[in-house]
Amino acid sequence: MSNLPIFDVAGSSLQAQSVRLSTIASNLANADSVAGSPEQAYRPIEPVFQARPNREDPSLTGVGVKEISQSQAPPIKRYEPGHPLADNDGYVYAPDVDPVSQMVNLISASRSYQAGVEVLTTAKELALATLTMGR
Repeated sequence: MSNLPIFDVAGSSLQAQSVRLSTIASNLANADSVAGSPEQAYRPIEPVFQARPNREDPSLTGVGVKEISQSQAPPIKRYEPGHPLADNDGYVYAPDVDPVSQMVNLISASRSYQAGVEVLTTAKELALATLTMGR
């Protein structure tokens, strides 16, 4: 059954959404981190998806991760002179991560992943039903 193009296409979706979930987790894990300079501050990351035609059936298109891009948004500068990481002027630098939008992306990625699992499950059931038709 693994040579059916639908399994490749659905599998590519699962892999892409898994990368998306991992980048969101990284962004959320670092949302409250601070650094002593803008260069050291965490920069949020996001996968860039690219359509990929299926080799066996060009009418089907999967998805792949073209790259993981890093945000170019400047870190948020906060005045906290008592913080151990504060620079000489009393500032710390936090990543420009919006936890609410990251959670929305997390829900979207999770639902897309679940939809991919449903496609695989349905395709498997249909393939098995087709194999048992002649019995």
